[in-house]
Formats: sequence, structure tokens, C-alpha cells
Amino acid sequence: MAGTRILALDPGSKRIGVALSDELGWTAQPLETYERRSVAEDVTHIRQLVQQHNVRQVVMGLPVRMDGHAGPEAESVQRFLETLAGALNVPVIAWDERLTSKSAEQILIDANVSRKKRKGAVDRIAAAILLQSYLQSLASGGEAAGGTSSEDV
Repeated sequence: MAGTRILALDPGSKRIGVALSDELGWTAQPLETYERRSVAEDVTHIRQLVQQHNVRQVVMGLPVRMDGHAGPEAESVQRFLETLAGALNVPVIAWDERLTSKSAEQILIDANVSRKKRKGAVDRIAAAILLQSYLQSLASGGEAAGGTSSEDV
């Protein structure tokens, strides 16, 4: 049976923010902040999440600069996306993550979350913002210009 949810990943060098859509694909909820270990362990963990949550697609944040070009971290994210796409039986696409971390940080500041608690929450909130952006693009008629599928890589 095909999955029903979409999983979003906001990868960083130390942590990966993870968010999950509802079954209808209308809303995004922060799921977890995963502490990175090794590529193999990271892939295993994500594969488990895909199975556990009945995921049909993975959306990975791609660091894009304000001018629209790939940021300096984009190359390592692209390599991780390719590895993940080869290890999962669901499509993995890249999605513009521009300003998601800054937006997540501001949301937490506005909610008076302490700096110490923000550190662990910002990544999963950023993943939820990324996923909500993707879901809104689907609702407005398909994949918007911010996405690249693993087949395009």
C-alpha cells in the first residue's frame, strides 16, 4: 500500500530537523530533531521513520542563497539526498529552504522560548515551515519552482 504522508528533512551538519504532514497533506507538524551520527546511521533512522509513519515522499531542504543560487552547504546536502534516494523506496525531492531557520528562530523568540530550548527546537520547526511551503505549492496546482526530484539529480 502506498504511503499517505510526506516527511520533510532540514539537514544540517550536526542535526536534521524532521517534520511530517497529516494524512491529507494539508498541514505540517514538527516531529523531531535528530542528532546526526554517520551517513549510514542517518539513512537507517530516516528509513525507519518512512516505514513507521507510512510516508509516500521525502522533501529535503536545499540551502539556497537569496539570489537563488545554491548555498555553500548545498553540495553536501545534494550528496546526502542522492544517498537517501538510493536507499529509500519513495521519491526524495529537494526543496528551497530559504529563510526557514530564521523564521523558525523568530517564532521561538516570539513565543519566549529560552535560548537553550530553542537550540533543539529550531531544526524541527524549520522542517515544518519547509514542509508547509511544499504542501501549499501542491495545493496551488503542483510542484512549484522550488523543487527538484531525485530523478533530476
